Amino acid sequence: MKTSILQQARKIQAPIAAKKEYIHILHNDMRSDPYHWMRLTDEQKNQLEPDHQTLSVIKHLQDENQYTLQVMKHLEPLKDKMYEEIIGRIKPTDMSVPYPKNGYMYMTKYEEGLEYPIYSRIKEKEEILIDANERAKNHAFYDVQRINVSPDNNVLAFGEDTVGRRQYVIRFKNLTTGEFFEESLDHTTGSVAWANDNKTLFYAKKNASLRPNKIFRHVMGTPQEMDVEVYSENDETFYTTVFRSKSGSFILIYSYSTTTQEFRYLSTDNPTEDFILFHPRTRKLEYQIDHIHNSWYIRTNKDDAFNFKIMTAPLDKTESSHWTDLISHRQEVLVESLELFDDHLVLSERTLGNTQIRIMRWDGSDDHIIPFPEDAYTAFPYQNYECHSHTLRLQYTSMTTPVTTYDYDMNSKALTLMKRQEVLGNFDQTRYHSEKIFVPSRDGVAIPVSIVYRKGFEKNGRSPLLLYGYGSYGHSTDPYFSFARLSLLDRGFVFAIAHIRGGEEMGRKWYEGGKLLYKKNTFNDFIDCGRYLKARKYCANDKLFAMGGSAGGLLMGVIINEEPELWCGVVAAVPFVDVISTMLDTSIPLTTGEFDEWGNPAFKEYYDYMKSYSPYDNIDSKPYPALFVTSGYHDSQVQYWEPTKWVAKMREYNPNGKPVLLHTNLEAGHGGASGRFRQFRETAMEYAFLLDLAELAHVDD
Repeated sequence: MKTSILQQARKIQAPIAAKKEYIHILHNDMRSDPYHWMRLTDEQKNQLEPDHQTLSVIKHLQDENQYTLQVMKHLEPLKDKMYEEIIGRIKPTDMSVPYPKNGYMYMTKYEEGLEYPIYSRIKEKEEILIDANERAKNHAFYDVQRINVSPDNNVLAFGEDTVGRRQYVIRFKNLTTGEFFEESLDHTTGSVAWANDNKTLFYAKKNASLRPNKIFRHVMGTPQEMDVEVYSENDETFYTTVFRSKSGSFILIYSYSTTTQEFRYLSTDNPTEDFILFHPRTRKLEYQIDHIHNSWYIRTNKDDAFNFKIMTAPLDKTESSHWTDLISHRQEVLVESLELFDDHLVLSERTLGNTQIRIMRWDGSDDHIIPFPEDAYTAFPYQNYECHSHTLRLQYTSMTTPVTTYDYDMNSKALTLMKRQEVLGNFDQTRYHSEKIFVPSRDGVAIPVSIVYRKGFEKNGRSPLLLYGYGSYGHSTDPYFSFARLSLLDRGFVFAIAHIRGGEEMGRKWYEGGKLLYKKNTFNDFIDCGRYLKARKYCANDKLFAMGGSAGGLLMGVIINEEPELWCGVVAAVPFVDVISTMLDTSIPLTTGEFDEWGNPAFKEYYDYMKSYSPYDNIDSKPYPALFVTSGYHDSQVQYWEPTKWVAKMREYNPNGKPVLLHTNLEAGHGGASGRFRQFRETAMEYAFLLDLAELAHVDD
């Protein structure tokens, strides 16, 4: 008989975390948290000589990693096979479609044998801007973001993160000489907004909790200590950032919370002047602005336009009393974003769970939607930096179609294929089929579910199925193609995305119906989708799996508390599972800015509601499914101690239960390992876990 994870876990002793009594008391309620000791501060993690607590935490994480490796040791050949299989589909030397910006064509390249991108531009000849492979040397983690060139094309600014904490250092390169400047800007978001003098720029700086809360003006050649603070966001529930309008005429400071936004603007020709308030923040008034044709264009929910509408305002009269409707609110169509061109307005919209791109001429002579052939797909404008163009660059993908770049002539309506992501090996798109169904939830709402499987699949109740979900922040999990997922489909798995409430797939009310005191709709929707798929024989009764990450990891924690026997196995990536403790700790990144998403447990109504679903607070002795949990030691979004505490408590309450495995990347943050290929080591591990439980690990032994 072949070895399995379930068998191995019975033979090997799992790590037993120390317990130290710690009690949280609020609203006359006591919560025991014996694993609270696992929480380290950034100062502790960064000290040259670790203290006893830090050493204990690291030792425990290492023990957990070793335990996971031992339990899955028999799957090493499968993991290696799948890793090679996944990266074998990716073209080793590849290049993006060049896009125009300010007289140059910009592109991103990958070269065989290298992990990181090479950013370049072409005018008369190709010029390397950043070779991230060179910059990444001597770093276990590396990320470069926000490639931003000065208006005169002579200076490059870019953000670097060498830890995974999403705390970027802005660095500069002289594009005339090719030399890097010595000056740098610390503790930033990595992004800058250049003024037209080519020496002044603006950037957002992060505070100790990693909240971008201040905007500074920097002059090239001067130390950061001399930078001028031009804006401070003192409301702890707001973030702030700064960028140029697409027209290049204005620097925009954007302050935002979950439900409220505010802008300030400044001419790019006059960087030392004061920023002008566009419209003062008003609770639950959301708006975003851009500029063209001597007018402001505003996407807003003003006047109860819950799915948003487009309004305009004169340059010098920007308070909302001067806003006038351009495109009225529609009950069934969500306006997600806008793109401004000299002759056209482009809207990204969403209706019946699908994205669509709408093209309108300013003169009113044309208004149409770009047609696409599939029922379940994703399409969106991409890298459109030139206002003067008649060509819209867009990307398209589905669960069977690799990412495809098109140029669309907005005058002739001609759609030109620029590139379809090449899948190496024996990939044949016609071998796979996708569909979209609507699942009735317990309260009568129809939940969209996108499904993909290899042709030949029969709904006979014998197949394994992996159900994926997120359902938070209004983030829509649209149908998308995955190189890696083919390794599951080709082994007989069905893959499905549950477009549950809390996302925005079905419009703004879909999001509102899955947050705050309606958050349980998110969890109920996912469970109802799982039950439905099983009842309709998309999968075997004992082979329904679930996967989610971050807030989707919270989803995983809740569904196994609510319906533990529904799932055969669950992958919870960087899961947000200690909801109350995190939302009470304002020193943790993201906490204060998310009170409008989850609620503030300082208020008893929200405290009680959170406690009723918080995974860590609702663990019990139950027949839980097997769990594979991932974490990042430097994670700035979900701190590593949340999944670590959760795993320890799960084992405490179920010492003889199914295996609970934890893998912590000690060199990375929220997104896992950096690099083009290394990330798939972790994917291969997750897939091996699923295939073993589905009794399909033997296929490629």
